[in-house]
Amino acid sequence: SANLTLPDKLKLVTRLEWLAQPPEEAPNPLPIPVPYVIIQHTATENCSSQAQCIFHVRKIQQFHIESKNWWDIGYNFLVGGDGEAYEGRGWKAEGAHTYGFNSRSIGIGFIGTFNNFKPPQRQIKACKLLIAKGVELGYIQKNYKLLAARQLQTTQSPGAALYKDIKTWDHWAKEP
Repeated sequence: SANLTLPDKLKLVTRLEWLAQPPEEAPNPLPIPVPYVIIQHTATENCSSQAQCIFHVRKIQQFHIESKNWWDIGYNFLVGGDGEAYEGRGWKAEGAHTYGFNSRSIGIGFIGTFNNFKPPQRQIKACKLLIAKGVELGYIQKNYKLLAARQLQTTQSPGAALYKDIKTWDHWAKEP
């Protein structure tokens, strides 16, 4: 099936494509290149098609703006079970995802809940391609440290199963 071939190229869905609400205020610029990449999960349902993933990204943005009173979706990027990456605040704006680390990291949210099972391989691949692109474009330091949200704050995120997986990735660090 088509799922056996993983794309070598990053597919990035822009804010325009997922019909993002405009930010409520101007973002703080992110001092680049950043030394950290922080992985989270969105603790929502998972998504396997672009239409489903867009639905979740829009709901997450709405929740972050209306319930958390943030000026935009908190993540810099999200990755979906469709194997695509979704632009949140992007490479150049400070996120709202990990207290104390927002001004020195790119926060990537895996759409879904990964306590009991890890994300599909194409979702993991999308994340790795996204990080590689960030390094290539000079937004992420070449010697960056990869961390899970739960290493930095009291949270289950990114879920036990995904955390176990990212501990095997290049650049994963035991501590900041």
